[in-house]
Amino acid sequence: MTSKAIQRPSAEQLYTDELEKLGQWDPGPVPPGWNLSPFAVEKFILGDQELSIERKFVASRELVTRIIISVATNRGAMLIGEPGTAKSWLSELLACAISGQSTLTIQGGAITNTSQLLYSWNEAILKNVGPCREALIPGPIYQGMADGQLVRFEEIARCPPFIQDAILSIMSERQIQVPELGGENAVLFATEGFNIIATSNSLDKGIHEMSAALKRRMNFETIHPIRDIRDEMDVVEREAEKLIRLSGVDVKPDPQIIEALVTIFHELRNGQTLDGRSTDRLAATVMSTAEAVSVAHAMGVHAFYYRNGAMQLEDLVHFLIGAALKDNKDDQRRMKHYFETEVVNKKGPHWKSIYEQRHLL
Repeated sequence: MTSKAIQRPSAEQLYTDELEKLGQWDPGPVPPGWNLSPFAVEKFILGDQELSIERKFVASRELVTRIIISVATNRGAMLIGEPGTAKSWLSELLACAISGQSTLTIQGGAITNTSQLLYSWNEAILKNVGPCREALIPGPIYQGMADGQLVRFEEIARCPPFIQDAILSIMSERQIQVPELGGENAVLFATEGFNIIATSNSLDKGIHEMSAALKRRMNFETIHPIRDIRDEMDVVEREAEKLIRLSGVDVKPDPQIIEALVTIFHELRNGQTLDGRSTDRLAATVMSTAEAVSVAHAMGVHAFYYRNGAMQLEDLVHFLIGAALKDNKDDQRRMKHYFETEVVNKKGPHWKSIYEQRHLL
């Protein structure tokens, strides 16, 4: 039987060579329990041409430095922002650079009881032997504390208050009580290197209010959408090419299509054109960089199977509809207005071709 490739490799799998290179170069000092120094972690994330380290995240150096230092303290880091601003990707990069792994991950919306965070029991062993270390099944928090690794807590605001209270205790005391075991196993103390990197969608505030006490125990950093459109084009082209390749097809993203796609997303997200005129924002869709990458990825796969391996402009609006309009009629009207007032005036034959597809909206 032919083995199948992994659909979505982790950051530590994608960048094994870079991590090894930085480990050999790293001048230190390295915080207790970390694989790399803060300086090397920063270079891993923001890139370094001299060391041939790819830039993986677009943000100011000051922001990334603050987050790295937060993780080096006992406070941990909370990354907040709109959907699609790559908060999860940043937390994954931090975890793989600092701990060598990024897979100790908790999805806030899926947590219903504290045992999913801390520990549960193997019922068969528990019934035959009783409470013992062999019967304990460690959760992500328990494992991170025992092994001295970072734990990624995705969408923490989707957790009910009692789950947040459990995290509060961990952040304060750095220990887990296991009264069933007794003796020296009754308390697990966090080892060097453990911390939590949490993310929260700024549009999810109505789900659960975050505990004020938990806020005090974590440093908050806001991850903004990419401001410079050239940086955004670079990210969309690079990430789309990577995803297309992982899909098993050989297609290069078309630069003109990437330029048009990113411009449309950028202007509709900001409510302002590149030359400063006001335009509508879409109400039901966050026109994020991540969504633009998804559109470019889909167009690349479509091009391989239907267009002899070449992305074509006449397909752009078809894929834009699925990503941007969803089922919101008001957004459909806003998009048509944007085409009639802005796309119509943009220069270049590729923009003329895109405008001629307005009947699809």
